[in-house]
Amino acid sequence: MNTVEPIRDKELVKDLHDYLKSKNPRNALMFAFGIYTGLRISDILNFRVRDVRNKEFISIREKKTKKEKLILINKYLRSQIDEYINGMKDFEYLFKSPHELNKPISRQQAYNILKDAAKQFSIESMGCHTPRKTFGYMTYKKTKDVAQLMDIYNHTNPNITLRYIGVNQDTKNKIYNEIDILE
Repeated sequence: MNTVEPIRDKELVKDLHDYLKSKNPRNALMFAFGIYTGLRISDILNFRVRDVRNKEFISIREKKTKKEKLILINKYLRSQIDEYINGMKDFEYLFKSPHELNKPISRQQAYNILKDAAKQFSIESMGCHTPRKTFGYMTYKKTKDVAQLMDIYNHTNPNITLRYIGVNQDTKNKIYNEIDILE
């Protein structure tokens, strides 16, 4: 399995979101969910309208870790959710498959959606974890608070978190770029 990287350019994140929205509002919301919550795609795909309608927080028990989380719905994500769910029933999945009666799209379909968008912007290393990693990368760049990100991701070590969100790779790249031994 290839390692995916976060998107490090905020304008590129916005462009990807706009592209996804122009293709299918469901896909744009899925991407925004990952960018604003840092949740895994396996958790995102299981949300129903009732989980987010008129709610200030998302309450979830993570599939992988079995840990409970309470996530504030940021105002931008709130506006996107409200626009998208207008006219939907509470029992419907947010990211409903068009091929099955009230089932969410598959993880594979989510991957295909993100890979297609990545191709449009010549992004080589993008997958289902990219929105989650982008959330962490952008949060770290803004706050430098690795402890909070460790808690959000349920990591036990700051180095794991920094590697996961691509900050360690940025540091290595800087070292390689600035080395001037033979100059």
